[in-house]
Amino acid sequence: MQLDSAQLNAFATVIDEGSFERAAAVLHVTRSAVSQRIKLLEERVGQVLVRRATPCTPTEAGQALYRHAREVALSEADALATIGGGQHSTTRLAIGVNADSLATWFPHAMAQAAEGQSITFDIHVEDQDHSANLLREGRVMAAVTADPQPVQGCQVLPLGTLRYRALASPAFMERHFAQGVNAATLAQAPMLVFNRKDALQARFVGRITRHKLAPPVHWLPEAHAFVKATRASLGWGMTPDPLVEDDLKTGALVELIANKPVDVPLYWQCWRLNVQALQHVTQAVQKAAALTLLR
Repeated sequence: MQLDSAQLNAFATVIDEGSFERAAAVLHVTRSAVSQRIKLLEERVGQVLVRRATPCTPTEAGQALYRHAREVALSEADALATIGGGQHSTTRLAIGVNADSLATWFPHAMAQAAEGQSITFDIHVEDQDHSANLLREGRVMAAVTADPQPVQGCQVLPLGTLRYRALASPAFMERHFAQGVNAATLAQAPMLVFNRKDALQARFVGRITRHKLAPPVHWLPEAHAFVKATRASLGWGMTPDPLVEDDLKTGALVELIANKPVDVPLYWQCWRLNVQALQHVTQAVQKAAALTLLR
């Protein structure tokens, strides 16, 4: 069964943009034209491909077709660049990255990869323990992940380890941990957590107390704000070393318990496609990671 390229592109653009209206604007056609192309594509494959919601998302069948559409587009762009027919085109790479990598070393990789290249990035922020799901869904072509098990059709490259420490301000330590850091004090002290997928604080607490505790929680899903809130004594939280090097040197932040870090190994998973843009980004990611992450 041969698929119509215009229908396939319309489908992928709706998933990328999250709506029929924005997809129509990108494709420079009407919304009804986009709707008609996707309707014909769904009739062609005999399955619903798009969940008509806000934003639009692919169905299970649509996930496989979305990845196929993006692989075709990437391979075509690479072929055009190779023969000199795509020198003015830009290759967009969708990548999943955890927030702490994005706040520290990953922008250097992006800048290095984009230098002299016609590459743009579509970054999807996702917890490192869950970013591999974006690959399984076909939403991204590569991801920084804590999962060393390769997603089907992907290769895995070790990047290094991002070290986290349980930190608080000296004033917070005096207020909440004057009697020591133990199950009783940890159960009462306010805790900063990035989002509902962030398990680092719970991992630290379990390691120290061997218990599951339910302390007061501040949800704060932004890496730099997370550090600022820790400095301001709002709570204690797990923070990666590259974000707080100066704070540790000046004493603005201190460890709850010295030399009890939580190390998170990170990996680069990307599609097994022999295309220059993806290979170029992979090399840049490896170089940037080597300058920041622990080996």
